[in-house]
Amino acid sequence: MAPGDLERILSGLVTGQDERILSGPRGGNEDAVVLRFPPGMALVQTVDFLTPVVDDPFHFGQIAAANSLSDVYAVGGQPLSAMNVCCFPARSMPPEVLGAILKGGLSKIHEAGAVLCGGHSVEDQEIKYGLSVSGVVHPEKISTNRGLRPGDALLLTKPIGTGVLATAVKAGRPCAAACEELLLHWCGRLNRGGAEVIRELGLRASTDVTGFGLGGHLLEMAQSSGVCAELDLAQVPFFPEALDLAAQGLLPGGSVCNRNHYLARARVATGLEDLRVALVFDAQTSGGLILGVPQHQLAQAQAMLEASGDLSVCIGRAIEAEPGGPSLSLV
Repeated sequence: MAPGDLERILSGLVTGQDERILSGPRGGNEDAVVLRFPPGMALVQTVDFLTPVVDDPFHFGQIAAANSLSDVYAVGGQPLSAMNVCCFPARSMPPEVLGAILKGGLSKIHEAGAVLCGGHSVEDQEIKYGLSVSGVVHPEKISTNRGLRPGDALLLTKPIGTGVLATAVKAGRPCAAACEELLLHWCGRLNRGGAEVIRELGLRASTDVTGFGLGGHLLEMAQSSGVCAELDLAQVPFFPEALDLAAQGLLPGGSVCNRNHYLARARVATGLEDLRVALVFDAQTSGGLILGVPQHQLAQAQAMLEASGDLSVCIGRAIEAEPGGPSLSLV
């Protein structure tokens, strides 16, 4: 890509005056940015990027950015700044496509209340985009995937099945347009509401649902906490479209690998539907949060999530782990 093209694309993206920026891209094209840091807070840093899951470049930028921001929300943090991470086939694709991706990402950065502070791009044969995100969290209000305690309810904030929906889009199925709309609505949704619940209620256990699927992330969460996660399969909010597509054999390879790897470490009650068991391990993009909520705070947590427009489904509970027993039980 010619330098002039890149300068033109970036001209409308770089933030102007922002009191949080002490030194950065404006004025001297600095390679690093210096930000004011809120006193009494701890730093959260993460980076993630992915290949397109939808066809529209602006929508892809939104989804990829929401996915990158999610790790900050998963610990109860607030995004502070973000940098673009991008691979782009500049010799075979118009620069306007990259511009649309970056604008989509910027819209989510702004929605999160963060500031864009530059980034890095390389030429590649395949599009990849995401963010390096820095956030802040109160050092005494950090939530982790090792904080589950027996009796905690398990709340899920987004439906399951986006891996199947994205596969349908890539395969050009007749339902591709409808699947892309669902992906944009849910995968492009920030997990900000869940992070607010974490901070307000002082929750100690949470994780976001991404590539390992609901079952994989829940198993790792329970294992790290020394408990067993009891998942009520009937309560898991699967996309109906994903169930239909999976019944037709449209289950992504990554989801099959998840199932084969994690199911051997789980206990499955007799009589459960194989299709739904398989979709528990569907690899998600920008999935929701799993919140471990003490029973006396459950009603308040659900009310807060619903007020913010999030899904709030109790999908199970944490129970005492049996010596030598599984960390995940599907009932």
